[in-house]
Amino acid sequence: MIRSSNTTLKFSNTHKRDTLKLFVSEYQRVTSLFVDDLWNTRDIPKLIPKDITDKVKTQTWLSARAVQCSAKQASSIVRGTKKKNSQRRWRHKRLLEEGKIANAKKLMGIIEKHKESKPSLNTICPELDSRFVKIDLDNETSFDGWLTLSSLGDKIKIELPFKRTKHMNKLMKRGTLKSGVRLLEDSLCLMFDLPDKPKKSRGNTLGLDIGIKKIFVTSDGQRSNSDTHGWDLTKIQQRLSRRKKGSKRFAQAQEHRQNFIHWSINQLNLTNTKELRIEKIKDLRRHKRTNRFMSHWTYSDIMNKLSRVCEESGVRMIHTSPTYTSQRCSSCGWTQETNRNEEEFQCNSCGFATDADLNASVNIGLELLPIRRRDRSSFDNRTGFFWEMMSEERIVPHVQRAQDHENAHSS
Repeated sequence: MIRSSNTTLKFSNTHKRDTLKLFVSEYQRVTSLFVDDLWNTRDIPKLIPKDITDKVKTQTWLSARAVQCSAKQASSIVRGTKKKNSQRRWRHKRLLEEGKIANAKKLMGIIEKHKESKPSLNTICPELDSRFVKIDLDNETSFDGWLTLSSLGDKIKIELPFKRTKHMNKLMKRGTLKSGVRLLEDSLCLMFDLPDKPKKSRGNTLGLDIGIKKIFVTSDGQRSNSDTHGWDLTKIQQRLSRRKKGSKRFAQAQEHRQNFIHWSINQLNLTNTKELRIEKIKDLRRHKRTNRFMSHWTYSDIMNKLSRVCEESGVRMIHTSPTYTSQRCSSCGWTQETNRNEEEFQCNSCGFATDADLNASVNIGLELLPIRRRDRSSFDNRTGFFWEMMSEERIVPHVQRAQDHENAHSS
């Protein structure tokens, strides 16, 4: 598996930093030219044809190698952008061939709604391989490392000093440093190749509930806490809500949020866990108006970090449906909308009371009977129903238990 680590380039002098910014800016412009040429191409190759690269070479001072590198990156960007809709169109064609007209019409509506838009390349980072890069980690200067960039074009050669971070040293002990780098105007991203961790065959199944106020709560009682300075996700999102989008302070608050998410999930103990079950949240904000606070809740950042932690720990990550998991009693299985009241949970059937997020995480960790969309009418969470676990030996079916529950309350 590949992992990355960033370090600053602020130790370079002004001339070196300005030269690096000049190269990054020109690289972005050239990549944008390739994207414009490829956008209306039907079958986009991984290696751009020579006639296209030769045309771009006449419009830039970048070296031929740098132009080829930019073309390859542009091809990857365009193919990645168009991949989702191309898969949908292939599926649409299959549905028409199978005579499923209604499903094909519905899918075409999705395709028309999510039309492809040309990606913005203002923040693209040049990805350079060993032809351009030389990394020296053994030197007698006061810096931990030196990065030498060459073959960029216009006879430019830049030697940039940097210092290794704790995270970088940790990755160096666990894996090997790759020759390629990703460049930003003021920082450097190094890549490390780590050995794949085999999946565990022994351990417990852990349920994890992702929240807005608390990043996570697990079925064994683990939960995210405030840091040593008193910051939690709610306070950081409130801070983001007060910042102007696009400003420097907004970017700093975004970085603070990401660092806090990573720090919190790093506290998660998966030592005795072989499987982590997480609710799959989808279309959270579709057709809904949200305030600025909710617009800064980043489910994708949390999921990406959890995925990396599970991969590094040899833990399988299973996605489950979040439907009714916060309303089901983890003690008796009675599921009703009024069981949960914000952060508190109290079962209307057996009286079991606990933290609402803890109760939801326990339910997520269980293998419950799947509730299919077409069967939703049989599972009315307003009147309530018993939601059983998947088991071959169920003494009383959940429908009979629901009837007994109604008779007990009516008497």
